[in-house]
Amino acid sequence: MVREPLGEVDAAELARMFKALADPVRLRLLSLIASHDGGEACVCDLTGPFDVSQPTISHHLRVLREAGLVGSERRGTWVYYWVMPTALARLSALLTPAQTPAQTPAQTPAQTPAQTPGQASAQTSVPEKASR
Repeated sequence: MVREPLGEVDAAELARMFKALADPVRLRLLSLIASHDGGEACVCDLTGPFDVSQPTISHHLRVLREAGLVGSERRGTWVYYWVMPTALARLSALLTPAQTPAQTPAQTPAQTPAQTPGQASAQTSVPEKASR
């Protein structure tokens, strides 16, 4: 998005991902799955932390799966979920600003995007007065 304008198809796919993440329960589910030991979680591990019914959790997981954010596999009576790394990388790349020539990795958080490192030090450093 910051390198070139989004096409219609990409915009629709990314909007579906962001819409799926716009719900607090789904955002928490994605976080629980991503941070679970081994990078995947059984649906049985995902129902406890929420004050919603199991069918509601299943609905939210389906929305995440249809948006391409998680993958799933049935193993016996349980379904296991994992985060799709390519989807997260795509969202991350979209939200990462393009680095301009004036920006450097040593730039401090207090600097505004329009400042170069030399400008920031000139504005933030105050000459010390000689003590008598």
